[in-house]
Amino acid sequence: MNGENPRFDFAAPVPPLEELGAIHFIAIGGSGMSGVARIMLARGCRVSGSDAKQSPVLAALEAEGAEVHVGHDAAYLDGIDTVVISSAIREGNLELAAARERGLRVLHRAQALASTMAGSRRVAVAGANGKTTTTSMLTVALQHCGIDPSFAAGGELAKHGTNAHWGTGDVFVAEADESDGSFLVYRPQVAVVTNVQPDHLDFYGTFARVEEAYAAFVASIEPGGLLVACHDDDGSRRLAETARAGGTRVLTYGWSPEADVRLSGVAFRGLTSHTTLTGPDGATHTLRINIPGRHNLLNAAAAYTTAVEGLGQDPRRVLDGLFGFTGTRRRFEPKGAVAGVSVVDDYAHNPGKVAAVVGTGADLVQAGGVGGRLLVVFQPHLYSRTRDFAAEFAAALVPADSVVLMEIYGAREDPVPGISSQLVADALLQQRPDADVEVISSWSAVAQAVADRAREGDLVLTVGAGDVTMIGPEILRALGER
Repeated sequence: MNGENPRFDFAAPVPPLEELGAIHFIAIGGSGMSGVARIMLARGCRVSGSDAKQSPVLAALEAEGAEVHVGHDAAYLDGIDTVVISSAIREGNLELAAARERGLRVLHRAQALASTMAGSRRVAVAGANGKTTTTSMLTVALQHCGIDPSFAAGGELAKHGTNAHWGTGDVFVAEADESDGSFLVYRPQVAVVTNVQPDHLDFYGTFARVEEAYAAFVASIEPGGLLVACHDDDGSRRLAETARAGGTRVLTYGWSPEADVRLSGVAFRGLTSHTTLTGPDGATHTLRINIPGRHNLLNAAAAYTTAVEGLGQDPRRVLDGLFGFTGTRRRFEPKGAVAGVSVVDDYAHNPGKVAAVVGTGADLVQAGGVGGRLLVVFQPHLYSRTRDFAAEFAAALVPADSVVLMEIYGAREDPVPGISSQLVADALLQQRPDADVEVISSWSAVAQAVADRAREGDLVLTVGAGDVTMIGPEILRALGER
């Protein structure tokens, strides 16, 4: 791929919401799709959708007023005006093929979301890592400021139990997905870039094209708007420098003393993280969050900068709101503890995310001071990503005391001969010859294998974007039976 999406023109204006008529979502149960559907339902649209299997998400959408179907059938398109899909829906899908044959309007989910944002002050949060947490933190902080923002995030906010909401305020916060180029549709007043890294090479082909896409994203900021960018990330910093030279208003954040919003010093107390934040005006504040990790303090700094400098909110109320943030589902989410062994689940699926979550786990184990170990269960996501970044994944796993690798979760990709989780295991042993690493091909055997390894004081991380998330409860059950 070359970073161009031949199925959609993301630079074209999106149709007004009132022109979409009756709307049908193919694979409505997905995290991104369900969020757009929720907002459209709240806007009074007629919404239907189909998915391959029943799920709590489908049940929730039905309760909110959607007509949902399990399985796919062209008959579901009767009376439909607009069909919404994600890039994962292939042209051979029978509902999509029928929509094309009937000449129905077909929108990417980002285009559908953008159609709901007209008239709002739009904030789009992009980046290889941290965008879901930053979107969620910003949303909670704005709520604490008395605003009821609309939002669409890639994960459920723990406190709210939903990934999307149509608010009464004039701010709309959207997580902007770069994986298929669709983040160009939003035309934000404030754009946030947490980092620019070589990911989604199955679509872009090269890192240079990834950088070109982010440059186009920044160019889509409305005139007079603001770019909030992480100074600590090389790609984001280069993007900020270019944007500033071109006349865009830019504010950077980070641990670097050259950042406009600077963090300095860090302390962890249990799962709480503390740092000092210095704003562009030189005023200092204590930034506290109730989730662990230096990377999450960076995410909080991005949310702070956006809320205060981009949306004019009171700094102290924003800081109080950030301290009240309780996390996002599948972002370092505690699943429970049995026999002194704690289990945490995380969605991390690229090298930067995995490095952040494993590093945070290692810090927590070390801070515990009771001789506990860090055990990581990692399920690589996509054959192409595993092929391209096996060495980087291995480097991210080095701090772990024990690693269990599940087989690759292919998601939208078909298997590739010769590409397996063994690539990551071999790379880890090259970087750390004494590493305790095992590839377990049987999904059902993983939980017991981890429970057999674990002992009191250990922390177990289940990591990946696939069905590894279901392993945590199984590990806890196995520990209980032991």
